[in-house]
Amino acid sequence: MIRFLINDREVTVDHISPDTTVLEYLRTKVEQRGTKEGCASGDCGACTVVLADVIEGRLQYRHINSCITLLGSLHGKQLVTVEHLKEQGALHPVQQAMVDLHGSQCGFCTPGFIMSMFFLYKNYEQPTRADVERALAGNLCRCTGYRPIIDAALSLAGNRSEDAFAKQEAQTVERLNAIRSQQPSGSLQYGTRQFLIPTNSDELLDALKTHPDAKLLAGGTDFSLSITQQLHQPETIIYTGRVAELTQIEVAEHCLKIGAAVAYSDAEALLHKHFPSFADLLERLGSLQVRNQGTLGGNIANASPIGDTPPVLLALDAVLHVRGQAGRQTLPIREFFTGYRQTKLPEMGFIESIEIPLQPERLVQVYKISKRLDDDISAVCAAFSILLEDGVVADARLGFGGMAATPARALNAEQALIGQPFTEQGIQTAQQALSQDFSPIDDVRASGAYRLQVAQNLLLRAVLEQDNPTNEAMEVVQYA
Repeated sequence: MIRFLINDREVTVDHISPDTTVLEYLRTKVEQRGTKEGCASGDCGACTVVLADVIEGRLQYRHINSCITLLGSLHGKQLVTVEHLKEQGALHPVQQAMVDLHGSQCGFCTPGFIMSMFFLYKNYEQPTRADVERALAGNLCRCTGYRPIIDAALSLAGNRSEDAFAKQEAQTVERLNAIRSQQPSGSLQYGTRQFLIPTNSDELLDALKTHPDAKLLAGGTDFSLSITQQLHQPETIIYTGRVAELTQIEVAEHCLKIGAAVAYSDAEALLHKHFPSFADLLERLGSLQVRNQGTLGGNIANASPIGDTPPVLLALDAVLHVRGQAGRQTLPIREFFTGYRQTKLPEMGFIESIEIPLQPERLVQVYKISKRLDDDISAVCAAFSILLEDGVVADARLGFGGMAATPARALNAEQALIGQPFTEQGIQTAQQALSQDFSPIDDVRASGAYRLQVAQNLLLRAVLEQDNPTNEAMEVVQYA
């Protein structure tokens, strides 16, 4: 069984289908229907709710898409829905701000906006407009336009009172800690189907040995789509979000080591410090709701040719720490992808962590080309890690996504760069060599010819930005 809080009420759930989403549970089981279903794929934000988890003795609030969050992942957490925001009959400050500044819409999407604003309210004393836009980027309705909604969110800056959640925080922390101490692990059972929640790497390995065909669930931002869109019903799901070894971040002298189940949003600050262009890419990887759940390990193991992080990790020469039934091993990520959605991950095995060497001496640039600036899938993703000595390329690693059946290095272009000045003239041979490395296909996002041209242009862009590091004209950050 699993135990969690829905608002301020403790709930115990046992016999329920392991692929039940939080949204389905809210609307059909407990009949709290303020949370709406729009896309069932984590795009529109109508289903937004807030999760509270105990981190270092305090509640950490983050908003998520309930339509792609599986119920079993709530074990030991608090689920906050729009029904719980009213305080003794009065509207919560974020609700009142929406009323006062005329930001409310037809009612279908407004609860999702309210919950995103509640997340903002609980995490930012003085939110800037950029903070507001970032928090609301995953709520896509345009019924009233964003202006009054943004005005409502900004009106709360510096005006944050102690709400009922803050007053009850100590009690909530105590209740959640009690659940975890009494029942560290959890499970769901429905006939022969089950949802398992191991708490350490050994338990995870044993669960995979017992259930070799089980599906691993981390953030579920991709896996859950097979349930909501393709109606798959996995026999066994194993949740990695409580496995201690997979949820840690370590900073060593020469590398970062990020657990495979660490959410993007938890890794962003560290990546901003050491690899700013990588962190900037994450800002465009889905909405914040998605980044609050999606994981680096999941993005790698998924092995999509258009996944955003593998090209960067290829350029950074990352190493994967993998555990299987035969033991632990390290795999350079350049050797990990073997074919379309195929990898060297051992059967009944998993990625424990991703090790990224620190390389302050190298020029690292990351680019994503997509039809929308935010919350969109790449047509081309490119990452360059280049070592310059007196303006000449001494070493180069070029990682690309969207150019082949797997994320891949451009080995011919890399060799063409070495020994050449990193200038517009010096890269011309490397640009031409990209056509030897890749033969991209045509699809709904871009033609093969466009992809190849873009890849060549991005190499030129890296040169121009190196020559003019303060020139922001090449980056579109806000549409007029």
